[in-house]
Amino acid sequence: MTSSTPSRRSVLKLGGALAAPFLLPSRLSATGSRANEAIRIGCIGVGRMGLGDMRALLSRGLDPKLNARIVAVCDPDGQRAKTAQADVLKRYSGKLEDGAIPEVAVYQDFRQLLARKDIDAVTVSTPDFWHGGHGVAAAKAKKDIYIQKPLTLSIVEGQKLVEAVRRNGVILQTGSQQRSDKRFRQACELVRNGRIGKLQKVVVWLPPDKGTAEMTATPKPDHFDYSLWMGPTEPRPYAEKGVHPIQGYGRPGWLQREGYTLGMITGWGSHMNDIAQWGHGSELSGIHEIQAKAEFPERGLFDVHTQFRAEGRWADGVELLQETNPQAGVRFIGSEGEIFVRRGGIEANPAEILQEKIGDDETRLYRSTDHYRNFLECVRNRDEPICPVEVGHRSNSLCVITHIAMKLQRKLRWDPNREIFPGDDEANAMLDFPRRSPWEL
Repeated sequence: MTSSTPSRRSVLKLGGALAAPFLLPSRLSATGSRANEAIRIGCIGVGRMGLGDMRALLSRGLDPKLNARIVAVCDPDGQRAKTAQADVLKRYSGKLEDGAIPEVAVYQDFRQLLARKDIDAVTVSTPDFWHGGHGVAAAKAKKDIYIQKPLTLSIVEGQKLVEAVRRNGVILQTGSQQRSDKRFRQACELVRNGRIGKLQKVVVWLPPDKGTAEMTATPKPDHFDYSLWMGPTEPRPYAEKGVHPIQGYGRPGWLQREGYTLGMITGWGSHMNDIAQWGHGSELSGIHEIQAKAEFPERGLFDVHTQFRAEGRWADGVELLQETNPQAGVRFIGSEGEIFVRRGGIEANPAEILQEKIGDDETRLYRSTDHYRNFLECVRNRDEPICPVEVGHRSNSLCVITHIAMKLQRKLRWDPNREIFPGDDEANAMLDFPRRSPWEL
């Protein structure tokens, strides 16, 4: 770890084809690692985002202090799984001092991977609608978890994942990597230490979705288990444009289809709203009221929102504005200045704010400079990562209740302690994702 870590107690208080497995000595304990043993990682989902997560953990794991190895890959698209296997073997070639390249098993069904007792940790880099099911199953299997954002598709799924992670004593790192970016941490520290005066408003900009995709019948490839891919969702006819490219790793169509995702409000919103709440100090709580308007134009297969605007308020009176803007970022507006932070840049008015130093007796936020390394360090030392399950859940909750407000087109009151809309049966009925057997959480 690169900085002091909040204790688990303090966090809780605040808020397929099958290759022969490569068996290593007994797995890491969920209560403490053995210093000389490799962390064995299985990757669930090795598509567009999953390959990046797999490669990042592979490269960090070559550090002898972290000592982690990819030993299994899994994807309902068997072609992608085999490609990932070949990629791992190629990247290990010539990199390991003892020359012992691990065998890498290939699975299509994640349950086969999770059944392996020798695997210590997994990545979950699957479509949004699978995060809850894969995450809960991994926690019950006693695997530490690096999970892509958004944490889950619904509030109830998030609650169940929080409970499963804590009940089983596993580490979970949410893939909100902006927390490990010095610019975002600097912005939030300056705001929380009053460098812009009293915080009055937070503005979150998110890019829009666009484009259309017509329902065109296409043959399902033999190597793709489409039924397994659909999992907990209602069956739909196969259309390549609505799932993912069979060749290459372009942006998949499911990212713009409700039932699989909620659109940019969770896709980018889970990043930027995470920073909004980190700077506001409500990362383990949440908003108290929200209203939103959004466009849901006819776009063929694609039906997530495009343009939107949402206005909300925290209990302390600080306002939150979320709206569509290609320049994704977060603006903190205070009584004495402003800070705008985005990927790759930070600016302030007055500019001198950015030269301010945070004193030893002031609020200092968790410091991580590498999100993947932070995860592996925490797997070893059993400390909390920079974005644990409760934070991932609360950041995503803000996005989900905004989406509910988009759908209902009216003001909603939210109780972040009970995680309900008080006295609003219509809104509360939208807190869960209607899963179907046999994929119950």
